[in-house]
Amino acid sequence: MVTQLPSKTAAVLVYSRPILVFGGMVCALAVMWTRDPAVYTLGVCLLLLSMTFDLIDGWFSTRYRPNAPLAHLADRIMDKLVYSIIFPVVAVGTMWRLSVFAPDLSRNQLLHAIFVLLLCVTVLIRDNFAAFMRSFALRQGTEPESIEFTRLRTIVAAPVAALLYAHAFYVPQVSSAWIYRWTATMGSLSLRTLFFIEILFLIINLGSIAAYCRKYGTVCLDELCFGDQVLRRKILSVLPNALTIMNAMMGLIAVFFAYQGRFREMYFMIIGAATFDKLDGSVARKLGLTEPLPGALTQKKVNLGNLMDDFADGISFCIAPAWIFYIAMTRLGNDRFAAVPVGWIALLYAIAGIGRLIYFTLDKSPIPGFFKGLPSPAAALLVLAPIVIFDQAFATFPGWIGFWGYFVIVTIVFSAFIMNFYPLRYMHMGRAMSRNPWFGRITAIVLTVTAFTPFLGQVCLGFMIVYVLSPLVTGRVDPHVAARESRVE
Repeated sequence: MVTQLPSKTAAVLVYSRPILVFGGMVCALAVMWTRDPAVYTLGVCLLLLSMTFDLIDGWFSTRYRPNAPLAHLADRIMDKLVYSIIFPVVAVGTMWRLSVFAPDLSRNQLLHAIFVLLLCVTVLIRDNFAAFMRSFALRQGTEPESIEFTRLRTIVAAPVAALLYAHAFYVPQVSSAWIYRWTATMGSLSLRTLFFIEILFLIINLGSIAAYCRKYGTVCLDELCFGDQVLRRKILSVLPNALTIMNAMMGLIAVFFAYQGRFREMYFMIIGAATFDKLDGSVARKLGLTEPLPGALTQKKVNLGNLMDDFADGISFCIAPAWIFYIAMTRLGNDRFAAVPVGWIALLYAIAGIGRLIYFTLDKSPIPGFFKGLPSPAAALLVLAPIVIFDQAFATFPGWIGFWGYFVIVTIVFSAFIMNFYPLRYMHMGRAMSRNPWFGRITAIVLTVTAFTPFLGQVCLGFMIVYVLSPLVTGRVDPHVAARESRVE
């Protein structure tokens, strides 16, 4: 009996999660009816308990029930039941909170409620899409992986669901109970923090969908296309085009954050746009979409994919930085820079960036692995890094406002010039990171650590200054080596 106890505990951890989440749903309904903080606290605790079970059930099952034939299937079914319950409840609760506790509805609160609804729909779509892809591949004879290779999405989903639940059904009330004060801390988080967490969760879900397409997409396409290579290419092009659209969306969200005076979050969105810009080209090349079909004519330099990519780059790296520059200088300058033609400088940068994109598209003699002139994503990151420092100086170091304001102005004019100085050759940073994974990992770790410190702008500005000066070293690299995306042996 003692030896069976751990095995039974593992079964309880796996199969009790839907019951706990259903109890959380009942508590949510009771909170909407009675607005009782005790019921709210109970519901949050049930969700947190379910989250804990979700994080440790895999370890228990592996250790005490390693040969259970339905272990992985049961875990996926429990996940599907849990998410099918909790995320619709969260979407309803967010709308309910607006109608009850926000009589003077602001645009930010309404936008957050809409975004939560879209996020919940995305989570459910992702789960159903993953189940379909796995079952289809299994019927075609492809063995699914025993461990879910998108485990990061699963690990993150339960804590995010609990956090959104705590926010949606939070009942403001003065209470001496320590457990209520603890749950109220989660429920009263600012929209700024919630938006940041939710956007990251959305990116993880989209990445999970892309991972399933990469794992099982070939099997599905072989069944759907019946050897039609043109149809196959059209279907494959959906993924890089979706990444390109996400690039443009990140640029627009960055402008939204700048309007709210949240310049740190703005910079993260531009980093996200640059990441999607790197991914869409990399995915297109790995899927063979940049090469002409066998027996077909040479692929045109200007096509729909290139035009979409240039359009997204124009929004995220040309128009958005110019717009953000204008917002920062007019709102943070306090009329210190009234004599400076801020609007004309912003227009100059946008036109210079668009001109650089046009030249890149029409260039008849490109250098493999290199950009002629500073690439527009790097120029955007270079321009916006001192704006983050400028915003920080405005809040904590007023004596430095003048210096950083003029530094921002000089930087944007310099970037507009160097983007179109074509004798300079800049190595493709995304491919350099692919060839040297340790370099990409170190960069990601440094950015993650500095994201929680006041030195984000300074560190990013240092990175970009090094990249601006990099042709002094990388100009001697062989173009055939620079064009490689895999590790150099």
